[in-house]
Amino acid sequence: MKFSKVLVANRGEIAVRVMQTAKAMGYQTVAVYSDADANARHVQVADEAVYIGASKVSESYLSITNIIEACKKTGADAVHPGYGFLSENTDFAQACSDHGITFIGPNAAAIHLMGSKRLSKIAMIEAGVPCVPGYEGDRQDIEYLAEQAEKIGFPLMVKASAGGGGRGMRLVHQSADLLEALKTARSEAENAFGSGELIIEKAVIAPRHVEIQVFGDTHGNYVYLFERDCSIQRRHQKVVEEAPCPVMTPELRQQMGEAAVAAAKACDYIGAGTVEFLLDQSGEFYFLEMNTRLQVEHPVTEMITGLDLVEWQLRVANGETLPLQQHELTLNGHAIEVRLYAEDPRQDFLPQTGKVLSWKPAGSDGMLPNVRIDHGMLEQGEISPFYDPMVAKIIAYGKTRQDAIRLLARAVDDCVLLGVNSNKQFLVNLLRHPIVVAGDTNTAFIQQHFQDDVSLHQQGPSLENLAVAAALFTQLNQAKVSWQTGISVPFPLKLKCADQQLLLHVQTDHDQLIAMLCDQQVKIKILAIQETQIIYDVDGIRRKLNYVLDQNQLYLDTANGNLIIENSTYAEPEAVEVIGDGKIRAPMDGAIVNLLVNAGDTVTKGQTLLILEAMKIQQQIKSDVDGVVDELIGQVGQQVKKRQLLLNVTVA
Repeated sequence: MKFSKVLVANRGEIAVRVMQTAKAMGYQTVAVYSDADANARHVQVADEAVYIGASKVSESYLSITNIIEACKKTGADAVHPGYGFLSENTDFAQACSDHGITFIGPNAAAIHLMGSKRLSKIAMIEAGVPCVPGYEGDRQDIEYLAEQAEKIGFPLMVKASAGGGGRGMRLVHQSADLLEALKTARSEAENAFGSGELIIEKAVIAPRHVEIQVFGDTHGNYVYLFERDCSIQRRHQKVVEEAPCPVMTPELRQQMGEAAVAAAKACDYIGAGTVEFLLDQSGEFYFLEMNTRLQVEHPVTEMITGLDLVEWQLRVANGETLPLQQHELTLNGHAIEVRLYAEDPRQDFLPQTGKVLSWKPAGSDGMLPNVRIDHGMLEQGEISPFYDPMVAKIIAYGKTRQDAIRLLARAVDDCVLLGVNSNKQFLVNLLRHPIVVAGDTNTAFIQQHFQDDVSLHQQGPSLENLAVAAALFTQLNQAKVSWQTGISVPFPLKLKCADQQLLLHVQTDHDQLIAMLCDQQVKIKILAIQETQIIYDVDGIRRKLNYVLDQNQLYLDTANGNLIIENSTYAEPEAVEVIGDGKIRAPMDGAIVNLLVNAGDTVTKGQTLLILEAMKIQQQIKSDVDGVVDELIGQVGQQVKKRQLLLNVTVA
């Protein structure tokens, strides 16, 4: 046996996922953690845990030195990198090898080759893998790149060779936009990846994004474990992943699978890898890139094959042959996955941070046996601004695609996450959209068909929601009203929700509550108020709502998404915040990464003043007035809290 103790160089749900299989196979497990993760779930799951640095990723999860030192300290003789962080870092894989630590993944040479879009494309062309026509040469001056682009023709894609996740990528439709696209893509690539190297490809318009799961061992064996369709994307980020692809034929599956295996063989690949392709409407497919790690969406492959891919990774890394040969692999049923994020779709998917007041994954009562939820979240945990905002992966399996998508929508809807906003309602509505249900999607679906969905726009509370809030505030806070003892006189409740100030008049009649707003009213009958759930009757229909009451803040999990309702009835009058007053505040927890103005500068309304970063996402903070910057309160590198004052602009 090559190793007996596995250190997982990651955090969150993937660290928990890897440890579960490693433990089941008898391995000892080691977690690593930063300041922000000292009490995280993955730390609690591991047999041992080692502190590796400050919350900033550069000082902890991206510190090769600190992670190697953690291996030495604990005697861990193998490292599983998970995904993200150092999982596709050539230097990390090499450092593990140099210190006699088994890296559970491919060798450094394969990671280096596939980490370059330019070099990998050259290798794929030589291996006979279909590639999009384009330019991937080593001459990189802007003028020459522009010449090559004109030869390729429009529309075309400019891509950072070292890029990923949509960064350093530009779609260009006409010659007039080419130079600017080349310059901005290069600048973005240099800032994000430390390399301005670009490739240019003919654009494949509205394709499907189909990827093939491959595996190789140290004995020269290779297999493909079928495909995943990841076509539903937002800004080049995957939103829905499923297996198998809805339009796949056995012939096309074999062609794409064999092409993926050829790609793996071309770099002597070992372990789990994913070869991504673009599939056009005519059935032609083209190599996109190879991810040299376990993918976020690997559970859908596990559910249709009945296999544990982490187990395969551990076996291959220990020198064993692949557990199955190609002819022994079978595909059964359909699986679909979505990612639950702490982000607000109503604010252009702004990352959310803060304390999780309630987290109840769907199916925890055993009622949804074909639902799987991978997560690293603890009740009363924190969503940190330092890391990716993914809370959980929710996966459903069915005998048919219709079974799987119906069950997944139910499972997402049943998840309770209160305290921070999430994309839950966005996902539910997406999964129930007729085009998604039909499986007739491509990479342009959200942009073309989903921009007007209600989950993307601020929704106020319904009168029924307000009545429920009134019941909870009056009973749980024991407000000055007679409740369930007779008929009360109407009394006012001042509520605030989604920047709306609402004056509600409430009257109780034994176990009923009447809520009146302007000329409307609703009557609800309270059946039970439990610790985190209220059960009530409205118009003869019994309903349940999950909630958390945190002092005067009520968090409600409603059919239209989470609501935060504040009871300001007995609050002291507060100063009215004027929109457009020049007081520039942080919209989220994060770090100031760039200040674009100085004190004394004249600025215009809409001008970008600074850049705030949280969870790898940068947010432009703009002036809400014309005026003069008279005070800079924040500075580059400073961590700030949501609503913290950053600078003042005196109105002109």
